[in-house]
Order: sequence, then structure tokens, then C-alpha cells
Amino acid sequence: MGTDLRACWHQSIAEIPQAAWRDLVEPHDLPHFSWDWLHCLEISGTIAPRHGWQSCHLSLWRHQELIAVAPLYLKAHSYGEFVFDQPFAQVAGQLGLVYYPKLLGMSPLTPALGYRFFMAPGEDHGALTQLMLKLVDDLCQRNGILSANFLYVDSDWAGLAEQAGCATWIQLRSQWSRNGQGHFTDYLAGFNANQRRNIKRERRAVMGSGISLMPMAGDQIPPGMLQQMHGFYSAHCARWGPWGSKYLTEGFFQLAEQRLRQHLVLFSAHQGDPCSPVAMSLCLRNGRQLWGRYWGSHVEVSGLHFETCYYSPIAWALDQGIEEFDPGAGGSHKQRRGFQAEPFPCLHRWFDSTLDQLLRAWLPQANRHLMEKINAMNGEMPFRCLP
Repeated sequence: MGTDLRACWHQSIAEIPQAAWRDLVEPHDLPHFSWDWLHCLEISGTIAPRHGWQSCHLSLWRHQELIAVAPLYLKAHSYGEFVFDQPFAQVAGQLGLVYYPKLLGMSPLTPALGYRFFMAPGEDHGALTQLMLKLVDDLCQRNGILSANFLYVDSDWAGLAEQAGCATWIQLRSQWSRNGQGHFTDYLAGFNANQRRNIKRERRAVMGSGISLMPMAGDQIPPGMLQQMHGFYSAHCARWGPWGSKYLTEGFFQLAEQRLRQHLVLFSAHQGDPCSPVAMSLCLRNGRQLWGRYWGSHVEVSGLHFETCYYSPIAWALDQGIEEFDPGAGGSHKQRRGFQAEPFPCLHRWFDSTLDQLLRAWLPQANRHLMEKINAMNGEMPFRCLP
């Protein structure tokens, strides 16, 4: 590292000036990597060592100027990632290796694309990527950390990281794209006749129960609505018992109302008063994309989940000029509602030579099988013709 460069490791994002972080991240328009979003996760206790997350952010400075940051965490488990690396842990255990803690790069609890090392314009991004990965390697090897893992990676940055020695593991996500659609009727017109009838039937069932949907974005969100969203979220997680994956604290929702409102969209399913919903979903947005995150319901109504989490958000996205909608992790039913399966890269580095050789030898076959699955899923979509 040049004498004019200085690297620092941080146990909290609060140690990095907010304005300097913003200057690097804001051009990418990724609200889930904003300083406020990550800070709210930390100070709400959502991301904390007692929950298996320890912030370990890397910053790179030239004199007093911040020129690069990498949001990173030490993880004591694999929960809240939605990329399931338990096979890696199993192989490590068979080799007598301790898999945890591991180093993780992602926006915690948010399976949304865009991870990268964020760098200042005009810098040599390839050279800085290599330098920062060398710093990651040194940290892991000094502290006996077996792996560094970067999930939901930006495809452009993935090429730089691969050139610097990262191994790529392809994963699957679902994505709706506007593709020239102007109105919900255009969205429906893309399906075959049978699926159009199914969608219309699901929407009629919701309307027939007396439920209407209202979107609330940014400053349109009334006070207290995010507290109600926390109640829906908590109740939905509780339905699944120990598998409920309840990660966000009530404090996070309180902070979100104060500091993150401009990035949020709520869809209130109500029977008269939108501020007294019977179900609700929470989405995250930027200028061109919508991300579905959480939902919950106090009533059992056929089609309500699809209306609250898919159809109303798509209708809103079309009205707002949003180009893409990522509805969140999981759910094979998404393809039947117009969300195509797409691959995305996760990048990995292992610091045991045997484990590294075994997993790198396995990855090409795993990636090939995943691409075959994606092609098969998209081939079964109920479209008149694929775009």
C-alpha cells in the first residue's frame, strides 16, 4: 500500500463520517447501503454481536479524504443472509476446520443486489479492489477466519473481484421488469389467457372481501404506520415459530419512521380506513427500482398476500415509472406472477488450501446446474411469449 494511503477497520459505521460515506455510496442509488440504513440497523440492536453480527467495515483514506469503503460484518452463523452456505460449513467440518466466524459483505438482512466496494470517482477501481481484498485476506489470516464472502454482488464489480481471485457462486433471484409496460392492463396482457383469469380471480377475491389497497410512500406515510408494520411483521414471523426469522427490532421501525421514510413504500390493505389496515407490506425504493421486504396480515383472505406483495406494488411501480421490482427471497409462486428467474453472483475467498481447492472444483458444476434450473423455470412461465 502506498505511503499516501491509510486503511482502517471499524466496529461501527458511526466511526466513518456520514457525509464522506454518502459521497461514495449515493451515486449508486442503493438505499440499503446508505449510512442511515446501516446505522439504524446497528443502533436499534438489530445488528449486534449478541445476534451474531459484528460490524467490521473497511475504509481506505488518501491523507484526510475517504476514497473507498467496504461494508463488512463478522458473522457467527449464516442466518439472515438468504444465501445458504451450510454445505460449505459441512465440508469445513469434515476437514476439521472451524467455519465460524466468517467475514461477510452484504446489506444485513436485505437480499438485494448491489454489493461492491464503494470507491471515489477517478480512482483505479481495479487496483483498489485488489488492495482492499489483500487487506481482507490479511485480516482473515491474522485472526484465523476461514472465509470472506460477498453476497448479492453488483455485476460490474464482480468482474474486478474475480480478476483479484474471488470464486463465483451463482444464485437465483426473481425480478419483474417493466419492459415497456405502461399500465396494469399491459402487465396482464403479457400472460396467457389462463393466467390472466387466475390473476383477475385473485384480485376479485380481495375486493369481494371488502378490502382495498392504498400505497403510502415517503412523506405520505402517516405517523405510527411503521409501528403498525412492525406488528404485522412480528405476527407473521411468529406464525412460523422457530423458523420465523424475526430479525428486525421494534427500534428499527421507530428509527425508520424518523430517518428512512424517503426510501419506504407501505401498501395498506384496509376495510375503510387506510390507517387501520388488516394487512400491510413494506417495500424499499430508489428512483428506478422497488424491493419487496416484509408483510403481515391479521385476516385470512384468498389472494391477499399476492395483492399486497405483488399486484399492488406492480401497479404502483408502473404508475411511478419504476423499471424493476425485486419481490424478495424465496417463493416459486413468483414466476407465475411475472417475476422471471435471474442469476446473480456471490463471491468467496477461503483461507485453507484444501477447502479452497474442493469448493472451487465443485462450483462450475453447481453453477451450471443452477443456470439449467433458471432456464427451466423461465421456460414454464405463463407468458404469451417471453420478452
